[in-house]
Parts: sequence; C-alpha cells; structure tokens
Amino acid sequence: MGEKREKLLDLSGRLLARNALLNFIGQATPLVVGVITIPFIVRGLGTERFGLLSLAWVVLGYFSVFDLGLGRATTKFVAEALGKGEADQVPRLVWTAVTVQAVLGIVGALVLTGITPLLVERILKVPSELVGEAKATFRLLALSIPVVLISGSCRGVLEASQRFDLVNAVSIPISVLTYILPLVGLLFGMNLPGIVVLILLARVWALTAFVALNLHNTPGLRKYKGSLSLFPRLFSFGGWITVSSVVSPILVYLDRFLVGSLLSMSAVAYYSAPYETVTRLLIIPGSLTMTLFPAFSSLEGIKDKQKLGILFARSIKYVLLILGPIILVVILFAKEALQIWLGPDFAKQSSAVLVILALGVLANSLAQIPFAFLQAIGRPDLPAKFHLFELPIYVGIAWLLVSKWGITGAAGAWAFRVTLDAFLLFCAVFKVYAFSPQIFTTNGTALAGLVLLLFSLIAYGARALIGALSFVMEGVVLATVFGLFAFFVWSKVLDISDKSTILKTVKIVGRGTFRRV
Repeated sequence: MGEKREKLLDLSGRLLARNALLNFIGQATPLVVGVITIPFIVRGLGTERFGLLSLAWVVLGYFSVFDLGLGRATTKFVAEALGKGEADQVPRLVWTAVTVQAVLGIVGALVLTGITPLLVERILKVPSELVGEAKATFRLLALSIPVVLISGSCRGVLEASQRFDLVNAVSIPISVLTYILPLVGLLFGMNLPGIVVLILLARVWALTAFVALNLHNTPGLRKYKGSLSLFPRLFSFGGWITVSSVVSPILVYLDRFLVGSLLSMSAVAYYSAPYETVTRLLIIPGSLTMTLFPAFSSLEGIKDKQKLGILFARSIKYVLLILGPIILVVILFAKEALQIWLGPDFAKQSSAVLVILALGVLANSLAQIPFAFLQAIGRPDLPAKFHLFELPIYVGIAWLLVSKWGITGAAGAWAFRVTLDAFLLFCAVFKVYAFSPQIFTTNGTALAGLVLLLFSLIAYGARALIGALSFVMEGVVLATVFGLFAFFVWSKVLDISDKSTILKTVKIVGRGTFRRV
C-alpha cells in the first residue's frame, strides 16, 4: 500500500496532467459525436420522438442528482482513506454507498413507473399516436435509475484512486454509444423503446465494467462489508452536494427563462447561441477539477497543507494560462466569428453578449478550483450556502438588467453572478484553510495573471490600431503578439516543475494516452 500511496501523493507532476488530459478527451469526444449525429437522429426519428429521446438522455445523464450526493461522497472519503494509507476502510465505505444507492434506485424506479401515466397523459404534450411508445420508454428508463446511481459510486472509487485511464476507457465508449445506438436502432427499423433498450444495455455493460475494474484494483471489495453506521457520515457530506445540484440548474437556466418571458423567443435564440457556444469552454477547467477533487481529498486526509496550497495555486495558474488566451481570442473576434457562423443578424445582436459571457466564463472557470477544494476538505456546505445566497440576488439583478438592456443585460447579470460566486469561494478557501496570499506569488500564479492582463491589453490595442489594415496583416500582428505571450510564459512564468510536467505529458501522449503512468 505504501508504494500506491506515494503515487497518489505525486499530484503536481505528470499523473495530474495526464488525468486532466484524459478527462478533457472524455468530455470533448461525445460532444463532437453528438454534434455530428444529432441531425441524422432527428431526421430518422422525427421531432416528437427525438424530444422523447432527449428526455431519456436527461434521465440517464442527470438522475444522479438524486443520489443524495453519495457518488461524490464516495470519491471524497475513499480518496481520503487512501491518502491516510487506510485501504482497509475502503470496502466498508464503498459497499455502504452502493447499498444505499441501490435502495434509492429501486425507489426511484418505482416512483417513475408509477407516475408515467401522469407524465405522458397530463404533464407532457405527447401526441396521441405516441402515447404507447412514450409510456414504454419511461418504464424502461425507470429500470436504468438503479444502474445510473450505483455506477456513480463504482466510478467514484476509480476516481479516488486516480485511475482516470480506466474511468475514461469505460465512459468514453458509453457516452459515444448514447449517440450512436439511436442510429443503429434506426438502421434496423427499431422504434423508440427498442432504441432505449439498446442504450440501457450499454449502461448495464458500463456498470459491469466498473464493478469488474474495482474488484480487480481493490480485492477487498470482493467481500461484502457494508455498514449503515457509515451512512450518516456519507449523508452529511452528500446532502450539501445535493443542495448545490438542485440550485445550480436554476442558476444556469434562469437567464433564458427571463429573456423568453420578458422579451421574445427570437431574443432567446440571440442569447442562447453565444451562451451555448462559449460555455462549452468550461470542459477545460472541468477536466482539471475532476482530477483535483480526489487529489485534494487525498492530501486533506494526511493534512498536508503545504502540498494542498501548492496544488491549489498552480491549478489557478494553469487555468489562467490555458483558458485566458482562448477567452481573449473570443473577445477580439466575437463579431466576426458570429457573422461567419450565424450571419449578420446574430453578429449585430449577439456580439456584445458573447464578449460579456466570455469574461464570465473565465471567472466561472477559476471558481471551479476553490469549489472542488472546499468540497474535498469536507466543507461542501459553503458552496451550497453561497448558491442559496446568490439565487435571490441573481433573480433580482437579472430581472432588472433584462428589462433595461435586454439580452446584453442578461449576459451582464450572469457574468456578475459567476464573478460573485468566484469571489465568495476564494474568500472561503483563505478563511477556512488560512492560506497565505503568498502562495500565489511563490507558485507564479500572480505573475501569470499579470502577464495575461498585460498581453490582453497589448492584443486589444493592436487590434484597434490595425483594424483598418488587411485581414492578413491583422493576423500576422496578432499572431506575433500571441507568439510573444507564449515565449514569455515559457521563459518567465513557468518554472522547472511546470516545464517538466508539460514535456512529460507530451511524451505520454506520444506513446499512448491510456497507458498507465
């Protein structure tokens, strides 16, 4: 166990970088596949059936919100136990979580089965000719609920062990099959329930794979050791996770609801297009925080405050240096990009929205680091309380700004809310863990932010001065500015540890990403 523990604590090197890269691939791949396949699925199923299939995807993707946060709790406490070298505690934690989730899954399945007639006949506007298919679809989805919930804990054990290679070896194919299997079903003339059966079988296969991998990696799991005495500990952590999971969708979708109710459906379109595009960039910090959460939890388990501070500060630096230049490009070319992609009307209506949202995405990306940190050190209550605090403020500000400035006001309200959230989260980290602000200077985080700001001003000024020149000349000048930025970052901002991590990660990619480090 000692050797494995040492590997888990080597979190600032290539293991962390490789896992973040794997998680990015795991999130980006199904997104690309979905963009390609959805038009064919819509044409094959028709609008109404595709709507039902979309609801099926929602159930499969988001029903884990109702697992009382036990999936996240499993990752946290298993990682903490491994950090302490207490591998013997892992089976009790895992089997307790799996047992409770199985019960919750069965209850959820019975509830969904029971309310299916009400959903199909009263709540959802299902055409009469599709009522039978819709009922069969929802009853099949009910069977998937225990599978989805139990898979969350099984996946969490692998994440806690930093085995994101195995996690993504299972999750990437399953996520891709979610979009491919409807096409397979259409090819063989299946109806919607038949397609859902294919997707459900794929989820069962994923659960089987996660269980097999866990039994191989953690032999102690081969014997059932559940203990309901651990449930209060898991629930006290997971309950606050559930609060965040319930409030977050309201914070995410409120702006579009207000735009639709106060303005018009066309305004929703002008707002949603840039929003859906630029917020896709959140998969970059999301890929990192998926790795950071169990890493923070492991270090918290052994109370290694120094390594926690280093990892926290360096993670902020990496988000700034990776995402910052991308956000800058979005801001500089917002109008041109929208005109090429969606036409002059969207460029006129939505370019300012895209710029404001891009700034908000940068703030929201930085906020993901303290969000994961607070949950990992056992304070999930703080992000949840912040969300509850922000909700009425956001409702009032969004209502006011949308009424006054339309979709630009909606973008401003959203950017304000995520910036406030980031400020509160950072303050909480420094308050709870008493980090010295010097961790940002000694690890190069402050310098990274300063350099990004300086070169952003230079790039913006250069674009303003050469705007009348040819497109080629403009491209050459801006490419030179970004080239200088990259050179300065490599030579002045990144230290020996950063450069070593980058070079080793490149070598890992060259010899095969899924190979075990």
